[in-house]
Amino acid sequence: MEGERGGGTLAFRGLQNRSREKMKLRKRKSVLYLSAQEKSTGCRGILGENIYLVLFIIALRIFNCFLIQTSFVPDEYWQSLEVAHHMVFNYGYLTWEWTERLRGYTYPLIFASMYKILHLLEKDSVQLLIWIPRLAQALLSAIADMRLYSLMKQLENQEVARWVFFCQLCSWFTWYCCTRTLTNTMETVLTIIALFYYPLEGSKSMNRFVTLSLSLIIDRIFFGQWTLVQFNFLKFNVLQNLGTFYGSHPWHWYFSQGFPIALGTHLPFFIHGCFLAPKRYQVLLLTVLWTLLIYSMLGHKEFRFIYPVLPFCMVFCGYSLTHLKTWKKPALSFLFLSNVLLALYTGLVHQRGTLDVMSHIQKVCYNSPNKSAASIFVMMPCHSTPYYSHVHCPLLMRFLECPPNLTGKSQYLDEADIFYLNPLNWLHKEFNNDASLPTHLIIFSVLEEEISAFLISSNYEKTAVFFHTHLPEGRIGSHIYVYERKL
Repeated sequence: MEGERGGGTLAFRGLQNRSREKMKLRKRKSVLYLSAQEKSTGCRGILGENIYLVLFIIALRIFNCFLIQTSFVPDEYWQSLEVAHHMVFNYGYLTWEWTERLRGYTYPLIFASMYKILHLLEKDSVQLLIWIPRLAQALLSAIADMRLYSLMKQLENQEVARWVFFCQLCSWFTWYCCTRTLTNTMETVLTIIALFYYPLEGSKSMNRFVTLSLSLIIDRIFFGQWTLVQFNFLKFNVLQNLGTFYGSHPWHWYFSQGFPIALGTHLPFFIHGCFLAPKRYQVLLLTVLWTLLIYSMLGHKEFRFIYPVLPFCMVFCGYSLTHLKTWKKPALSFLFLSNVLLALYTGLVHQRGTLDVMSHIQKVCYNSPNKSAASIFVMMPCHSTPYYSHVHCPLLMRFLECPPNLTGKSQYLDEADIFYLNPLNWLHKEFNNDASLPTHLIIFSVLEEEISAFLISSNYEKTAVFFHTHLPEGRIGSHIYVYERKL
């Protein structure tokens, strides 16, 4: 009997346990049954996260956007906003990449849609044309930030997610890039969002075929023929390796300079986190290493090319901070302050002159009594400044062009190279009579002394000076000068 009673008791306990397991799966919808943690995160509705957290990150990225007042690389204007301006307003400059069909219209079309709406509403002021696309990119980056946070909560826990989120938000390079209208910025956004949805079975291949088809259709409309820009881009940059025309670096550059600089003071935490993170995250580490190795094979290298893998690195940095005990507060203070200083300097000081000078050109157009006679010549390394997208006025403008050697000529030199071989001689030959002289010249300070004879003989007078960088190099001066011809 005792055995039967004991067996019955065990059976009853097993039933109780199963009942409890079933009961755990049943959740009351009434707020009376919510736990304290559930109540604290009850204000949901945007991206499945606490609405106050979402609003905070959106506000932060908007603030981020307005604190970026410097230029990074020409592509953030010439391969996006300038193309969009040309699509909507029928004037602007399309670089050689578009005649050679190396670029696709999908990304510029996003900004062209914004421009078209502003145009239809008669609100297409130059300031809105500059800031609306950047604010849109800031919003997309905020969504990506939240998706990274949500992903880490699903895969790990709130603590790990919080520190990964912290690392993402205080990364100086993310702050520097995430609101710029670069294709690399959009790639980073899409990479994070794709990582969030990766566990959905079948979604990866389906989205890839849909994306490729959409890109083909858009390019068919604007190029007027079927064009696979992805293949053309691969052929130019990899098979023909013509990208080295715009500069080349040694094979180890990404490992010795590019990656460490982009990570900044996150680097020791990244290395520490690589030893702590679970094995399932090895795929992220392998993706980072694979990307660095593949890009190292190309002669032309840039910091922005590896930006899309930076969020992967934040996962390992977050793991490092999670496991720090004794030195956590000093480490957090060091990480935060060092990145803030870098972000403020690169966002507000370094290379700001090429944007500031565009405000002066806008005044030439909108404040000049005879703007039809005004003309601008930018005598700087090609694509140093934005163009019509930052002026929004059909002024006669010119710059020194620098297309690569697409015809296979021996001893090829572009216009900019020929100019810098002997600037004074080039100017006298190019402008051999007063009627051909532009009304305004824009130069870097390093060029002033060399062409001073031409400036004096042609009655040019310095009318504006803009600080550009503390790190002048080669043809890039510390200041930008604007000269106006006095008649």
